[in-house]
Amino acid sequence: MTGDKAIRWATIGAVTVVAIVAGWVSYRHALHVVSEHGETGWLARAYPLTIDGVIVAASMVLLTAARQQTRAHPLAYTALVLGITATVAVNVAAGLAFGVVGAVIAGWPAPALVISFELLMIVVRSLAAAPPGDETANGLGGSGPVLTQVARDAEEAARFALAASMAAGNPISGRQLETRFGLTRSQATKVRQSVLAASNGHATEETRPETGDHDVRAQ
Repeated sequence: MTGDKAIRWATIGAVTVVAIVAGWVSYRHALHVVSEHGETGWLARAYPLTIDGVIVAASMVLLTAARQQTRAHPLAYTALVLGITATVAVNVAAGLAFGVVGAVIAGWPAPALVISFELLMIVVRSLAAAPPGDETANGLGGSGPVLTQVARDAEEAARFALAASMAAGNPISGRQLETRFGLTRSQATKVRQSVLAASNGHATEETRPETGDHDVRAQ
């Protein structure tokens, strides 16, 4: 296992443990509070899920955006803030019966969960931004020296980026091609067809990106 993989799995493992423990503690605290304030039965047991569930859902949206290197929707940040506020309030309320120290201890699971998710997103962003280190990173999928391809226009740059993202297992969407490279929908479709044809070994002179000596340099 490489250093990057070890860091990734250690972070995922830590976040998982924190999420399970913090989620369970937060659920118990919220159940106690809502039960003490009029809710009973299945509704009381389900109510806490609407609080921490919002945090988890918002965090997953932000994590997905980090993996795809795109800007998350503002609603995700709003939901995260509201979820954090609600869960901290409910957890602090559960601990107030034990004084200030009890309130602080009871309120800790919520920020612990959010901080862990943010640390995970930092790792994901750094992994997504790091240049691939093997020969498939150039999108050609073959063995030999690593090549640096210099695009002559936006459409060719989009082909290189899509090929590299496919090699990494996280293909760029058509909308992302349009947004990042200023392409029209038809141009983005043409780029995708070209790269797919090349990856399947069916590239033609019309679809194969030109890679002359002036735009490919052996490293």
